[in-house]
Amino acid sequence: MRRWLKGRGTRDEGRERASRIPFSAFRVPHPASRQRGFTLLEVMVALAIVSIALVALMGLGNRSIAVNAHLQKITQATLLAQQRMTEVEIGAGGGALMVLDEEGVFDEPFAEFRWRLNYEDTPLPNLQIVTVTVAWGDEARNELVDLNSFIFR
Repeated sequence: MRRWLKGRGTRDEGRERASRIPFSAFRVPHPASRQRGFTLLEVMVALAIVSIALVALMGLGNRSIAVNAHLQKITQATLLAQQRMTEVEIGAGGGALMVLDEEGVFDEPFAEFRWRLNYEDTPLPNLQIVTVTVAWGDEARNELVDLNSFIFR
């Protein structure tokens, strides 16, 4: 018995149309073949990589801060050595040059820096080499700045 559907034809005609559509269009994909997210293992590997990168970046940041602090000390020591050398050169120009080795500590806020003056003779009779050494911390770690100049007596 044929039953007519409104405007759609018979049931058999519907089957014929369905037989013309490829079977794969009706198939539901297997759950393993359709991935909608990441597996737990993938997330853990990604977190491990990100954490290693962050630890390395933090180490670089700390190293950068330490290098910056050391360079700041070197700059301060260089400026203090130039100041002390200028005082010696002004004293030599005024005829008040003392040729004794001296040592001392700078006034606040640079009390952590110490200075040392050394005078050495040269082959020329009226010429001397003056060395100003400004040190801080441990001299064995090479935390010092030397500044040399020539002075007429």
